[in-house]
Amino acid sequence: MTLEQSVKHYAKLTPDKAAVITGDETLSYSSLWKRIQEKASLLKGNGLSEGKPHVFISKQDVDFVVTYCAAHHLGGVCVPLESSTPKERQQQILDEVNGKWSNGKCSDILYTTGTTGKAKGVMISTEAWNANAENLIDRLGFTSDLLFIVCGPLNHLGSLSKIYPTLMTGGTLYIMESLKNLNAFFSVFELPFTKFATFLVPSSIRMLLQVASKNLAAVASKIDFIETGAAAITQSDMEALCKVLPHSRLFNTYASTETGIVCSYEFSRYGCVPGLLGKPMKHSSVRIDDQGRVICSGKTLMSGYVNAPELTAQVLINGEIHTSDVGSLDADGMLHLQGRQDDVINVGGYKVNPSEVEEAVSGFDLVADCICIPAQHILLGIVPKLLYVPKQGKEVKPKDIADFLKSRLENYKVPILYEAVDAIKRTYNGKLDRKAYLPAR
Repeated sequence: MTLEQSVKHYAKLTPDKAAVITGDETLSYSSLWKRIQEKASLLKGNGLSEGKPHVFISKQDVDFVVTYCAAHHLGGVCVPLESSTPKERQQQILDEVNGKWSNGKCSDILYTTGTTGKAKGVMISTEAWNANAENLIDRLGFTSDLLFIVCGPLNHLGSLSKIYPTLMTGGTLYIMESLKNLNAFFSVFELPFTKFATFLVPSSIRMLLQVASKNLAAVASKIDFIETGAAAITQSDMEALCKVLPHSRLFNTYASTETGIVCSYEFSRYGCVPGLLGKPMKHSSVRIDDQGRVICSGKTLMSGYVNAPELTAQVLINGEIHTSDVGSLDADGMLHLQGRQDDVINVGGYKVNPSEVEEAVSGFDLVADCICIPAQHILLGIVPKLLYVPKQGKEVKPKDIADFLKSRLENYKVPILYEAVDAIKRTYNGKLDRKAYLPAR
């Protein structure tokens, strides 16, 4: 069944059960299905029909789910945009998706900047969404008695993909604006449910561990699982999370808008290994090419980029997505990720993976956050530079960090330059925003 068919199914099977909850509104499955039908009628009256795009601002509320499902119910193509999208950019996207383009089996168009900085409309089919849902249900174990907390933007894959397995198994969604209000987050666990789960990017996990570990431990018995992804999580943060949540299942997932949900690794069960993302899921396959790049195939892949056949052809080749991620497969067929090709720093002929440096720094107790970037040295040329955020109230000397790293990294990987900063720039989904530190052209 599709997402909309699943809602209709549970509207008959468990009509009074809560389907979607926000801070001030709860919709049962029967109420949700009724709202979807009403919204579909309204959208149809406004001209939405099969194959036509519906561009709308994404909000973290019940109406998002209603609008999203209603547009699909009519066979429309959902194009959810961030609330901060400028008016001029909204118009550009409207012009692009309302123009001539091959929608094929397209169900959604999700806009992502990726690594090039140029926004791309990623086309995702209903078949891909269903495969993503089955991957997550099979590997993470979504069930009808689960309340899944969504606290990330619903116009991006990380959180949007969780609507599907939750509602397709008859579970309950709780939608939050963000994690900025921790009291609101922890108050969700007071609801009369026995199993809770959520998706948190690594930066959010680190924040919770640093400022709310006691609160997290207090609700540990209620947390069935936490999934992380979108960026690398450090070994120290994995170990700390396992300690705070000793009975919860904790997953590290490999996914992107282009590839869909591909691999996931239960580090709470099998061990905290940085960069280990587990075996491919039910509908996915992974191989490594001669350059060490991760190549993905299977039912979860995008259909292509809107109005960008040349760019699509560079990435989607013979039914496979050629990523910029560098990785390897071990003897058990599990994916290990080393970083991105674009991020590697060439230091006098040596290749430095910045994520390896950042992983090592994460073990230094006095540093709260960091990023390793290339920088110009007056004598040595391009060298690794570490920007770091000292923990509150702590004084951190560059020499102390360097001495710490020398026992953990080869000499050429140890940063030459250091700078203490107030914060590290990150993208909407918690990834280190490396582009923000590149020199202006």
